[in-house]
Amino acid sequence: MKWVVAFARIVVGVLFIISGIIKLNDPVGFSFKLEEYFSPGVLDLPSLAPYALAISLFVVIVEVLLGVFLLIGFKVRFTVWSLLLMIVFFTFLTFYSAYFNKVTDCGCFGDAVKLTPWESFGKDVVLLILIVVLFVGKKHIKPIFGNLANWSVAVIALIACGVFANHVLNHLPSIDFRPYKIGTNIKEGMVVPEDAPKAIYEYAWKFDQNGTEKIVTTLGEYPTVEGTFVGVETTEIQEGYEPPIHDFTIEKDGTDHSESLLEEPKLVMVVAYDLAKTNRSVFNVVNAIASKAQAKGYKVIGMSASNDDLKNDLKAQYRLDFDFYFTD
Repeated sequence: MKWVVAFARIVVGVLFIISGIIKLNDPVGFSFKLEEYFSPGVLDLPSLAPYALAISLFVVIVEVLLGVFLLIGFKVRFTVWSLLLMIVFFTFLTFYSAYFNKVTDCGCFGDAVKLTPWESFGKDVVLLILIVVLFVGKKHIKPIFGNLANWSVAVIALIACGVFANHVLNHLPSIDFRPYKIGTNIKEGMVVPEDAPKAIYEYAWKFDQNGTEKIVTTLGEYPTVEGTFVGVETTEIQEGYEPPIHDFTIEKDGTDHSESLLEEPKLVMVVAYDLAKTNRSVFNVVNAIASKAQAKGYKVIGMSASNDDLKNDLKAQYRLDFDFYFTD
């Protein structure tokens, strides 16, 4: 039991630290994932959405600290109980997402490692088993250092998480796994190679044969069956290739202008994803920069997911000499 606990301790501790650091590298991205969970179609907790970033920071820092605590054997009872409660909640959440197909990517490892809902659930089940082992055998989890050294490591880990979080909140992620990271060619990122795997679908054809329902399954071809056709259900049994950038559009008046705009030799995009939250005081400076760019032959456009009323109001208030396009 002692060696089993030691193995579980290392695996769980390292995984929690890695998972936490990856999400701490981009807490804003993780907060978007939490907003997806809080949405009416999933957990229906919209009142928590405004606090998604704060919850994101709290969860990922706790995740890292629990991993560190486990490895050094600090506050064993508190650590094991916290790990158990956290993994039980995560296991429920990933099962709910997978079974009801609510959230297609749990965000467990941010953009670094993409897991399907059932893969996420399987990962949490394995972790749950390991943490139960730790819970049962917690008497075998001994501190590596003395009490003062353990406290020092815990405090240093907390401070390091806080400093790192502050840095990435005021800058870009230190290691950027996102599809739109600096240096990415957007047009190339949308290309699907000719030899890319294609999606495979299974078709369940329903027929009425003299009052009896008969179902014939094929991979697409219409079956030769006697009876009256009732309907067909389609199930994707193998995913096809999805390019890293697969949902990029720059729309205006219902028309996608992304292809022509990406061909512009000189283009400046002013990105403000939500004009209801944007820092309006900087738009005097933005306007001055846009005017200089236009004088040098650049085309300047705004990019936002906000509605036209907010765009027109901002444009009128600061006399912006460029149009806003809709983009996610």
